[in-house]
Amino acid sequence: MLHPFKGITPQLGNDVFLVDSAEVIGDVHIGEQSSLWFNVVVRGDVNFIRIGKRSNIQDGSVVHVTHKKNPTWVGDDVTVGHNVTLHGCRIGDRCLIGMGAVIMDAAVVEDDAMVAAGALVTPGTLVRSGTLFAGSPARFKRELTAEEIAGLKQSAENYLNYVAAYR
Repeated sequence: MLHPFKGITPQLGNDVFLVDSAEVIGDVHIGEQSSLWFNVVVRGDVNFIRIGKRSNIQDGSVVHVTHKKNPTWVGDDVTVGHNVTLHGCRIGDRCLIGMGAVIMDAAVVEDDAMVAAGALVTPGTLVRSGTLFAGSPARFKRELTAEEIAGLKQSAENYLNYVAAYR
């Protein structure tokens, strides 16, 4: 599950939940109460990865970096859906990244934003706070409603309950 790379061992905050098939490599810090689910790979080998508190990385997702150029940052209370690829990007707090989405190098998803399932967020794209981006390539679709923004935090909280059930 945890693999040192070039003498750097992943660091886990208190109460992090990792299933046995999750692989975490190298310069990775994961904040308290975050969860990595089945067949997730978080590979901080040629740059670093930081995952905040109470975030969940769901089944089959891959988190990687750009060599010597772009680390990957995932904020607090983030939901990363099944089979997502995050590569050398920055994800703010309370975001939802839909199933199968790909977020590429130097892209930034600001706080309280949503990327739709299957979206391709191309290099350098800015997903502004309070918006929904969808499509391939991903483009602005609309502003999020107040209910949807509240739901972003609720999604992360749901995963805290799932962790409790698995334990």
